Amino acid sequence: MSHYDAIIVGAGAAGLFCAANIKTGKKVLILEKNKKVGLKIQISGGGRCNFTNLSVSSKDFVSQNIHYSKSALASYDSGNFIELVDSHEINFYEKKLGQMFCKKNSLEIINMLLRLCKQRSTQIETEVEVRACSFKQDHFEIKTDKQTYTATKVVIASGGLSFPKLGVSDIGYRIANKFGMELEQNYPSLVPFLYSGFKDLSGISLPVEIKLKKKLIADDFLFTHRGFSGPAILKISLYWNPGDEMTIDFLPGIKIEDSLMKLKKTKPNMKIKKSLIEFLPERFVDIWFENLDKTFQETSFKDISKINQKLKAWSFIPEGTEGYKKAEVTKGGVSTKDLDSKSMESKTMKGLYFIGEVVDVTGLLGGYNFQWAWSSAYSCAKDINND
Repeated sequence: MSHYDAIIVGAGAAGLFCAANIKTGKKVLILEKNKKVGLKIQISGGGRCNFTNLSVSSKDFVSQNIHYSKSALASYDSGNFIELVDSHEINFYEKKLGQMFCKKNSLEIINMLLRLCKQRSTQIETEVEVRACSFKQDHFEIKTDKQTYTATKVVIASGGLSFPKLGVSDIGYRIANKFGMELEQNYPSLVPFLYSGFKDLSGISLPVEIKLKKKLIADDFLFTHRGFSGPAILKISLYWNPGDEMTIDFLPGIKIEDSLMKLKKTKPNMKIKKSLIEFLPERFVDIWFENLDKTFQETSFKDISKINQKLKAWSFIPEGTEGYKKAEVTKGGVSTKDLDSKSMESKTMKGLYFIGEVVDVTGLLGGYNFQWAWSSAYSCAKDINND
């Protein structure tokens, strides 16, 4: 039975980066269920990996404890990771809103992490499924479908339930539960909404503002065959709970009612439709409204107010989401009540750590969840190095 100073369950962003920061001399093993490491890194950002954001704070995350992520994010911030990427001569660029992407492809990030692990002689075993974790006297015992390993420390970096085609596992939640740790309910997040009745609008994209309670998101919106998607929808889904109503402004920053009222006075023979397609896609206008062939002269002030309402404050309650198969991340997970915010160590079992997506810290779309992976992994590795 092989013994290690630390065994890391999961070779995703958090797992690989944790190993990459454990000092040379410690015997470290990473166990990965899939055939290849870093599969989620590989497909992220359209294959270019949105590896962080220029501006990251705890306010960009959702958790039952909104302050929990502060310590880790401060100990290793986005600037630190950007410096690391730059030092490995990986070309990158800012796409928009501070989102940092590789110019070439996401394999560059994976290869960088693997190089760092190799420098530390980290052992990586793929196609190994972890089935149980227990503590025996003075060490942990990890049972897999191949053999049993022992370790002084165990790091759970097994991720969440999103992208099931990538061979996801709930092993992290099961291990947390076994050691008496609380779990916050899981939800698919950064995910498209289901909403019927707008198939004919499929493919139309436009900038919007979406309001959900006190949260306001401004970004692009996309109609799909099954409902709504696009960055604005994915971002607002992080704050949505079943039954919540939200409001969309399809013309942010434009006082369309004032414009229409003015046209009614100055161009009474102009058709309503002609005025609207100056601001919106014609197909959207045709389907979103009826009887827009009327002129302003034929349209009442009350009708103009109704048009304004449908464009500036259209409310809806999603019928659901597209689930984990389309979700970027899993909301919820191992409760932060049971984790030390500086080390990521379990409060119920010394030597057991949880990092990355398996923890109840979920970020917005735009590189935030990768930054949480880097930051939480770094904090964990730093604590392991102190022993």
